[in-house]
Amino acid sequence: MNENSGLFRGFGSAEKLFESFRQSQQEIDKKITENARAIAERALEIKAIKLNFDNPFTWASGYRMPIYNDNRMFLWNYDDRILIAHSFLDIMNKENIRWSVVAGTSTAGISPATTLGDYVKCPIIYVRGNPKDHGLKNQIEGIDSESNLGGKKVVLIEDLISTGGSSIKAVEAIRNANGKCDWCLSIFDYGFKEARDAFANLEPPCNVRSALTYGALIDVARDKNYINCGQAKMLEDWREDPLGWGEKRGFPRVEKNS
Repeated sequence: MNENSGLFRGFGSAEKLFESFRQSQQEIDKKITENARAIAERALEIKAIKLNFDNPFTWASGYRMPIYNDNRMFLWNYDDRILIAHSFLDIMNKENIRWSVVAGTSTAGISPATTLGDYVKCPIIYVRGNPKDHGLKNQIEGIDSESNLGGKKVVLIEDLISTGGSSIKAVEAIRNANGKCDWCLSIFDYGFKEARDAFANLEPPCNVRSALTYGALIDVARDKNYINCGQAKMLEDWREDPLGWGEKRGFPRVEKNS
């Protein structure tokens, strides 16, 4: 008997099995798209994402930017938190991600990681940007300082990926603690090439997916009349040259006092 015969029982042919799989993948893709739009709509509504082209935001770097993201605004509403958890689960289903531990980045990744971990009833840890300088000097909270992750598969949850620097440090910390971390999921991602390259250059590479992509945000903002077509083009231009965008439009970098 064919070892795969059980897989085909009830379908009658390999073609029908493939068609069923294809349809299920289409359903997952549809849910991921719907989730992204729902997150974008809520982010704009509750001002987790703000857009300003006339008076751009000053980021910590001093650069003037037309967009500002604060995903902590999603903490307030239970339905928002569950929407984000479902979005992560759909991505994990689509990508066939296997995990036994959910990790959150400190601090903004802790809440979505906890909601996801509680939902699927699995262990949760969180990763500090740097080890504590006192006590047991932990960098990973949730495991004993004298133990490690024992080779467990860990999915890392981040709230926002910009350049990817803090997320990369978290992936490395998990791996240094004998955890297998090949996936990082975020609520939102600006889609910078620098971040994609940084994750790809890890050894082994770490895959990255976001519940809300930058392109989906622009589409929803335009569809819901938060921005016009010209402003949508300005957002696209910003992603291509975020450090030069403000200077070109009369908004020079704000120099910080030393």
